[in-house]
Amino acid sequence: MSLIVQKFGGTSVADVEKIRAAARKAIRAQHQGHRVVMVVSAMGKNTDRLLELAGEFGPNPPAREMDMLLSTGEQVSVSLVAMAIASLGSRAVSLTGGQIGLHTDSSFSKARIRSISTERIEKLLDDGNIVVAAGFQGIDDDLNITTLGRGGSDTTAVALAAVLGADACEIYTDVDGVYTTDPRLLPEARRVDVISYDEMLELASLGASVMHNRSIEFAKKFGVPIHVRSSFSDSQGTMIVAEQESESAPVSGAAMTPNEARVTVLGVPDVPGKSLQIFSAIADQKIAVDMVVQNIGDGGKADVSFTVQRGELAATLAALQPILPAIGADGITHDDSLSKISVVGANMVDQAGVASQMFRALADAGVNIHMITTSEIKISALVSRDQASEALRAVHQSFELHVSPSDAKSWTQIKADREAKGVEVETLVSRLRDDALEALTLTGISLLDGQARVTLSGVPDQPGIAADMFERIGAAGISVDMIVQGYDGDDGSTSVSFTVEESALESSLKVANEIAQSHGMRGVQGESGIAKVTVSGIGLRSHTHVATLLFRTLSDANINVEMIGTSELQVNAVIDSKSAETAKSGLEKVFAGSLS
Repeated sequence: MSLIVQKFGGTSVADVEKIRAAARKAIRAQHQGHRVVMVVSAMGKNTDRLLELAGEFGPNPPAREMDMLLSTGEQVSVSLVAMAIASLGSRAVSLTGGQIGLHTDSSFSKARIRSISTERIEKLLDDGNIVVAAGFQGIDDDLNITTLGRGGSDTTAVALAAVLGADACEIYTDVDGVYTTDPRLLPEARRVDVISYDEMLELASLGASVMHNRSIEFAKKFGVPIHVRSSFSDSQGTMIVAEQESESAPVSGAAMTPNEARVTVLGVPDVPGKSLQIFSAIADQKIAVDMVVQNIGDGGKADVSFTVQRGELAATLAALQPILPAIGADGITHDDSLSKISVVGANMVDQAGVASQMFRALADAGVNIHMITTSEIKISALVSRDQASEALRAVHQSFELHVSPSDAKSWTQIKADREAKGVEVETLVSRLRDDALEALTLTGISLLDGQARVTLSGVPDQPGIAADMFERIGAAGISVDMIVQGYDGDDGSTSVSFTVEESALESSLKVANEIAQSHGMRGVQGESGIAKVTVSGIGLRSHTHVATLLFRTLSDANINVEMIGTSELQVNAVIDSKSAETAKSGLEKVFAGSLS
């Protein structure tokens, strides 16, 4: 018999009638011949009420006791769902996280799953029960109740689907699938039939509220198909699988992360080890860094800019202030009135002009860009929060995301293609019962040599400059790899760097000098003989030590980092070509235990 895991979020079990509706969906699946495991969140608003109660005793309650308190929300839900199933004439057993054998580390409020013992669940299923499991929670080695943090029930569901070998994991929510952007922000957003793990992972990390990124990490690692469906209808929803919807569309989705804060460490000596000092201090506080830009500075100094969630700005500044003298930096600036606009697409790596099209859309909407980072499947721009909605609409319209691509495939077509070609989806991890299910999983450490860098300094901080710059570069037939725009601390201007193949350096400098002259920029620098070393994998952002290990490895080898670029799936560092092989072999040694 096939096995299905069904997850119901808080809005899907918010009252008695909704609980009955969820119970009916599970019973219907069982009657269709499936074994069924339900994963249930706390009833809607229940967690908020528990947080209010805790707040009555002060602003910083003990983390262990908070996990003990918050876990009761799911226990209420699972027992009521099991009662509903029984009242409808079927058999069900409710289980807490500990009772399903979900073992975690001891990081209260943000625990990671180490292992899941499935024997009890499998026996209950064999006996004809629907198993109703509490999401969001587990136990540590000392039998303390732990919680998994934001999106924890999604993570529980996909993890259970992985270890049980489920045929699918159905995520029931208050929307009927994944959209090209948040339909609450843009009514013209289009529901997609299929989206790839990589695209969904980037969108989830950017704030797409349908799924949490940790659950997508599990699905990608273990090849779990995820079916996002509405709790309130029988529409087909969206499948999250290895394949993408279209093989031609450069962009599959756009997202806005509303509450971003930029931090810039000014005048950092351009010598090995300085990035390590900065990001080690932040990682020690378990603060997740998002966009990271280290650009080429003047006079042997560089500026390092990065973003964090607005709510973590104070903690970030507190971590950095004491170490500024040791770094030798000139100072620190910050801005907490920013949002991030991103476009994501698995096909953009093979198509030129995607970045310039995005920048032109923003320029035409009068939106100024504060920072830029790019990766193989994502381009992100930091903009003022009061322009974020206009920016999102502009890029969504520019890439015609409201229109289905002409070669769009449904899940039915993709399954048929798999069968016709005899394709088996490869999983990144085959060892399901390790002692660290959520351990960092790297897919590779790669080196791109024979590269060159061009930097434009004193770029006017005004709309349209980036669009003009990369349209002119594209018109000259120059293919660009990495793009970073940072804040260089000089008269409010910015600096923009990009990398090209070494053979294109001369033509790139010619165009860059023309651009600099036409916009009154401060100057242009070029450098050949550089390489890009890339660490790729799953969990790079949520495992905050990855960047620290990368910078420490390079620092220990006395290798200076010239540029940095990050995404959910990659950390990139631009270094001198002469040090490239040393860097690669050093990183392979340091991350040997995480390579799949």
